[in-house]
Parts: sequence; C-alpha cells; structure tokens
Amino acid sequence: MVESSKLYLYYIVEEVEKRGMPTEIALLPMVESAFNPMAYSRSHASGLWQFIPSTGKRHQLSQNWWADARRDVIASTDAALDYLQTLYELNGDWHLALASYNFGENGVARAIRRNEARGLPTDYQSLKMPLETRGYVPKLQALKNIITNPQAFGVSLEPIPNEPHFVALPIEKDIDVRLVAKLAEMSVEDLIALNPALNRPVISGPHTQTLVLPADRVDAFRRNLEAYDQPLTSWEPYTMRKGDSLDRLAAKHGIALAKLKLANSITSRTKIGPGSQLLLPVKGSDAAAEPLPAVFRQPIQPGLHGGRNVYVVKKGDTLYGLSRRFRVSTDSLRRWNHIGVLTTGQRLIIYGRGSGGTRKPVQPVKISAVQTTPDVFYGSLGASLMGGDDHGIFDGRSSRPGSARILGARAARCCARRTGFR
Repeated sequence: MVESSKLYLYYIVEEVEKRGMPTEIALLPMVESAFNPMAYSRSHASGLWQFIPSTGKRHQLSQNWWADARRDVIASTDAALDYLQTLYELNGDWHLALASYNFGENGVARAIRRNEARGLPTDYQSLKMPLETRGYVPKLQALKNIITNPQAFGVSLEPIPNEPHFVALPIEKDIDVRLVAKLAEMSVEDLIALNPALNRPVISGPHTQTLVLPADRVDAFRRNLEAYDQPLTSWEPYTMRKGDSLDRLAAKHGIALAKLKLANSITSRTKIGPGSQLLLPVKGSDAAAEPLPAVFRQPIQPGLHGGRNVYVVKKGDTLYGLSRRFRVSTDSLRRWNHIGVLTTGQRLIIYGRGSGGTRKPVQPVKISAVQTTPDVFYGSLGASLMGGDDHGIFDGRSSRPGSARILGARAARCCARRTGFR
C-alpha cells in the first residue's frame, strides 16, 4: 500500500498544507483506497479518494468515454479537499467531517438529530453510525500512530525524496499512450500509474487536457516530441452506422475482435449499434499488432486492492489454475493483462491479496514512506503529525479526551501486524 503511496503522497501533503488543513488528511487515501487509484467499490466509488459517480459530478469530476476524473490524482485530490473543507465548515469538527465523508453528510446529520432529540451528546463517539464509519477515524489515527512512531510497531520507513515526483503538462492534441511513454523514455505501466483516469489507448486532448509525467522525464518528452515527425496517434474515432458489426469492422481494420472489444471496453452487457462510438486502428499503423496499454482494467473489486503481483507464466500454467492460486477470477486476469491464451515466460499483473504461495510468518514490515531527516520528504509531514496542536485532528479537542488515541493505538497494532501494511 505505502509502496504506491510514494508516487502521490508528496503532492497531496503539499495541497493539504496550502489549505491549512490537518496534515493527517494526506493519509486518508490509505483508508479509502490503499492508495490504489484503480480501486472500485460496490457502491461504484472510484479512485484514491473513492468518489461515487454523483458526488464526483457534484465536484466537477467528469466521467466520460475517454477518461474518469475520479481516478485523476490531481483533480480528485482537489475535489476531495474541497469537499472535506465544506464538511468541516458544516460540522465545525474534524471527526464529524471525516464521518460525513464516509457516511454522507445527511447520514451524520440524521444521527446528530436523533441524539439531540434524546438529549444525548452529539460528538463522534456518541453517534449511532455504521460500524465502518465508527472505525473510520480510528483507522486514520492508527496510520498516524504507525508513521510517527514506527519503531513501536516493528516498522521501518524508507525515505522519499523531498521534492515533487510529477509535473502536469497541458495537452491539446490526441496522442497514443504508448507513444507518450516512448517519447518520455519510460514504461507504459509507470505512465498509467500517474495517469490512471485514462480509459482508452489514446489520450484525447479535448477530453483529458493534462498529461502527468515524472518530473525527471519532462525534458526528454518535450525534446523527443519536438523531433518526432510521425502521426501522434494510430487510432481513429468511428461512429457505427446501420449495417455495421464489430466482427466485420475488426476484420476490415486487421484487429482481433477480442482486442477491439478491450480497446473500447465492450463487454457482454454493452449495447452496441448505430451511433455507438468506437476507436479503430488507423490502416497501416501498428495499433492492431501492439499490445494494448493496461488502461482498461475492470476496476478492482472490494477487498482486492491490497497490492500488485507480477507473475511469470510457467510451463503447465492455466488461467483457471492461476485464478484459484491468486484467488481472482479468470475474467479479471484477462482484463488486467489483455490476454486470451497463456504463453510460457509471459508476465502477468495480478491485483489482490493472494500471494500465490504458502503464508510466511509475519516479519517487521518494511514500508516505503519517509523519515524525519532534512533531505527527505516527511520532515514536514512527520512534524505536523507529531505536533498537531494547531492543525491536528487527534489533539483531544474534538472528542472525549484520549478516546481517539486509545482506539487508534489498538488499530495501529492491528495494522502493523499485517504484512504489507494493509
């Protein structure tokens, strides 16, 4: 979990501090999504901050055929912090603001009215709320406890450079995802990790508007783009007409039908007919032959956003066997890797808790985070978390004295016992 957080944590902390918000808020995506921007819940919440579709739209997070801004790291962080500030202004209490983020402001308001009618206290600990919401604040406290005192929980923290990891660039023209990675001299997987909102193998300038690149890849991208004299995209939009069929269009454009469906997120439940929009390979391009970038994965189901395994296919492996071994479905394996038949030596990306082996004894967890040294990030975050008299959520003023700390300490011990800091 924290391995993936190092891509985004510096940026989120910077945004939180700009607003004068409690620094613990930067850890909230650990509770919400395990810092997995592809996380997806039963209620259709998506992204690091787990916006459901309606709340996302309310906060101007567009969700269209090309991209879903709920998974956009920059846009969703801005929207989440706006929402949390509004909830704090509504409740005047960070514990209740966090509860409202998880349970909904209307749900918390109803719980407050019930207690008021009975003459009961209306603080976080006194309200009758779902079990998940009652554990929401203690989980955040637990994470703070672990990060500010890792030795107490058998956790070692690796440093993160105290500098921005990525930069957002404006993008006006359509360009292939694979070409961007090539021009930036980086892997497609690393590119998608910073641009998880993408739904298609093409970044559409009018619909996406920004491209996020590692700070140390920007100069290479600009230099190579300026020298590149070929078409920027090998895909073209097409609107289906009367008489069109997917199999005939696939044959005409030299692409496998299964691959065409993957490129356009077409499943057995998708209604396709005249007027439907598709992406088709440009004739003479390499789009039909090249593997699709993994931007079309089915969002990870609840309970399966614990981590990412890379598995090398061995002789005798089958999709069914691997699905049982890693406790995922064969459909998920196909969608995550855009495969039909396995080949020996093929590398598969597998999301979830399944390790594919026997369980090993729990060892002290080594986590990619930060240490409080001047030259690495976390000096400011660690200090703010440990100080907190002015900005901290867990300073005892918003709840019964010590209650959140006690609950958080219990939860922290539980968190630290789990390999992978899940």
